[in-house]
Amino acid sequence: MPIEAAFAENFDSGYEHFKIGVMLKQAREESGLTQEELASRLNTKKSAISRIENHAEDIKLSTLEKFANALGKRLRLEVE
Repeated sequence: MPIEAAFAENFDSGYEHFKIGVMLKQAREESGLTQEELASRLNTKKSAISRIENHAEDIKLSTLEKFANALGKRLRLEVE
């Protein structure tokens, strides 16, 4: 595989993971919660929330749903 193709493939994959983390962080901030407050609602540690927001690869759908519910939001998935 040419270097350009490998870079593009890895970039797209990395971008999607980054985008999920950014979306989760924005949702938390819009809800007016700190990482610590959200962690308390989810019965976990602040470091776990930070890891989710900054390294969202391999995140489970059930974790996303819990995250959204703790923020008083709905999780909606879309396939285009």
